[in-house]
Amino acid sequence: MTSATTVKTEYEAIIGLETHCQLSTNTKIFSTSSTAFGGDPNTNIDPVCMGLPGVLPVLNQKVLEYAVKAGLALNCQIAKYSKFDRKQYFYPDLPKNYQISQYDLPIAEHGWLEIELVDADGNPSRKRIGITRLHMEEDAGKLVHAGSERLSGSTYSLVDYNRAGVPLVEIVSEPDLRSGQEAAEYAQELRRIVRYLGVSDGNMQEGSLRCDVNISIRPVGQKEFGTKVEIKNMNSFSAIQKAIEYEIERQIAATQAGDRIIQETRLWEEGSQRTISMRTKEGSSDYRYFPEPDLAPIEVSSEQLETWRSELPELPAQKRHRYETELGLSAYDTRVLTEDQPVADYFETAIAAGASPKAAANWITQDIAAYLNKQKLSISEIGLTPQNLADVILRIEKGKISNAQAKQKLPDLLGGVSPEKAFAGQELITDPAVLEPIVDEAIAANPKELEKYRNGNINLKGFFVGQVLKKTEKRADPKLTNELVEKKLNS
Repeated sequence: MTSATTVKTEYEAIIGLETHCQLSTNTKIFSTSSTAFGGDPNTNIDPVCMGLPGVLPVLNQKVLEYAVKAGLALNCQIAKYSKFDRKQYFYPDLPKNYQISQYDLPIAEHGWLEIELVDADGNPSRKRIGITRLHMEEDAGKLVHAGSERLSGSTYSLVDYNRAGVPLVEIVSEPDLRSGQEAAEYAQELRRIVRYLGVSDGNMQEGSLRCDVNISIRPVGQKEFGTKVEIKNMNSFSAIQKAIEYEIERQIAATQAGDRIIQETRLWEEGSQRTISMRTKEGSSDYRYFPEPDLAPIEVSSEQLETWRSELPELPAQKRHRYETELGLSAYDTRVLTEDQPVADYFETAIAAGASPKAAANWITQDIAAYLNKQKLSISEIGLTPQNLADVILRIEKGKISNAQAKQKLPDLLGGVSPEKAFAGQELITDPAVLEPIVDEAIAANPKELEKYRNGNINLKGFFVGQVLKKTEKRADPKLTNELVEKKLNS
């Protein structure tokens, strides 16, 4: 008699992200109202963004430039011909009852970006994530619900149209992501890119970067996708990862219990750490797209495209590769140094001033980073210039000062004191003829410790080294001091 063995089905997640990125223009996409964040409700508005009769939208040229540059940085094909469309839906935060967006002819398609994950041992693994499309559109207004975070349960709602008409690009990934960690890293890399380009501040707290997650599961080995669920408006990288991890477990548990996954939109509840149902998902036909009649099609000439391409900076992934291959830095160091462009610029300026790459990386990623985090400052706000950091590193490498001296003086240096002033009269004593009498004096002054050392307590060598450093106010060259102390103790 044979017993049947139950084979447990393994599932994999299929994940894609739709990211809305607010562009850093001074005015809105189709009108001259300000895009400044934090103004009084309904003060940055005008007849165009309010959709009043008799007004016409005019495309902000800077929006097109920023969208094309973002598309180029994401390795997309830039359309020579694209157009705007009307996306119809009816909601109080949309004063026109339609949104001007792009549907079938977006400005950019078929791109990719590279994510890098570093394991516990510091080993990097890289993966390309496809970009389906990037298109331009206007933002909607904002609803403020009284008595509840959502419409359900609120006593009344207020609407602020300041955000209506703010320029966005929507970036849609291919379903190439397989975990919450990959998705969070994808979103972070996207933010790094738009910040390097200067097209967006990527501030998730202010809504400048908002992510919707599309996720389904399927048995490992199956080609067909499962039923897709959308999680709306992720506003932090940790929320993206946690929401995806929760949703994967929820869908697997439901599938194994024999329940059907329905296509719907869900929300992430930070307090309860779970996703909850919001509404069943609309299809594109529900939006009744048609070409925007008030805006002419967009044509980007080859000459204009090449001009914008030539203005692109070196991007984060390119810097990471260069720092690892040319400068010999670790994956951890390269990630910290390239997270923000001002930090990368600071590092490269220090290198140009003569600092060794590894030493500069150590100071920036450790001591300086700790100070910035504690003081909540950016690297551009400290008094230690990259040239002065290079000066400090060169002094250490030439044996003029010790690493310990430099760390001791770091608060002064960060406050703007020059290395010349900070280390005045502090140069290391490197002459054996000067140090030998001080070593002899330290040994003679401690006969009990000398006897213990010669009876086998060799750890007391450090005691005598410390005595010499104390007598010289830490100016004795540590390496030379160790050599002289050991020689004298054993003679």
